[in-house]
Amino acid sequence: MAETLKVGVIGVGGILRTHMPGWAASEHAEVIAACDINPAALQVWAQNYNIPKLTTDPGELFSDPDIDIIDLCVPNMYHAPLAIAALDAGKHVICEKPLAPTPAEIRQMIEARDRSGKMLMTAQHFRFKGTSQAMKAEIDLGTLGDIYHARSWMLRRNGLVATPTFIHKKHSGGGPCIDIGVHVLDLTLWLMGNPQPVAVSGVAKAPLAHHEGAFAVWRGGGLIPQDFDVEDFAAAFVRFENGATLMIEVSWLLHHDTDGEDMQIWLYGTEAGCHWPSAHFHSTNYQTKQLYTNRLRLTNDVMEPHALECVAFAQAIVDGAPSPVPAEHSLQVLSILDGIYRSQREGREVSIEM
Repeated sequence: MAETLKVGVIGVGGILRTHMPGWAASEHAEVIAACDINPAALQVWAQNYNIPKLTTDPGELFSDPDIDIIDLCVPNMYHAPLAIAALDAGKHVICEKPLAPTPAEIRQMIEARDRSGKMLMTAQHFRFKGTSQAMKAEIDLGTLGDIYHARSWMLRRNGLVATPTFIHKKHSGGGPCIDIGVHVLDLTLWLMGNPQPVAVSGVAKAPLAHHEGAFAVWRGGGLIPQDFDVEDFAAAFVRFENGATLMIEVSWLLHHDTDGEDMQIWLYGTEAGCHWPSAHFHSTNYQTKQLYTNRLRLTNDVMEPHALECVAFAQAIVDGAPSPVPAEHSLQVLSILDGIYRSQREGREVSIEM
């Protein structure tokens, strides 16, 4: 392995802008190459970052012996084939969420990871927020006791990016269920200790996107195109192997009291409960009949979480440590999200097999 890990990025759209500060801050990595199917966008991007190697063919990055890491920032439906090709070429891969749109594709990616012996990580940036890290450490001490139920949601009011890579299933694989549901579900499961899901009953539908005059307010806003073919709302009840349960709701367009995005997680255990992102912990003294609410004292994030995930990825490679976000965790997440879609189609609770 090179003394400094060389990074090749694929997809120079919006999300890559949040990765670049992390690669710049890492003492173990630097970006030396980029690929995008849009040559004009690639040239503009490269001028801003002074990247020497540019191509519209991802195969050139995979065959480049100087490149150690591939950073995938392309639409969801293209994650699996590119990640598998990169792993088979001997590259470490960090891939934007969701790792892939289906559990079957994630299993194929895990097989490729195991064949190559390289690292595979999903860019689940909410895990890297200071609040998340502090709460995870406290929960792992056993503060909550046995976690038996959770509630989580990520709700927006007219908050979607109405471009083809988000609202066309052939590119995205789904709507808010797979776009933002992957965020709140991954964080919830991680805080819970990643119990194995066994069944899900859910709905995934679009009650508002096709309303006459339906509009978005994000990234310039505008009317939602009529060829929108994914859900705009999803909700589910999940059961786990250890007896725990979870209720989850996600939406891009809900008539909800928020100016931007309302993301919350509640965990309930036998000894205490807690709330993210407030970092409040709630407990009871049964002898004195007292109810307690305590808040973790937090320090500010040292870096934006999207950047921190890139720093952590490179550090884990250098240290020979496990992936900061194991693909097996992403398999749990997508197995649940896929279960929501299957439950919607079949109109019943469906089993989840890991």
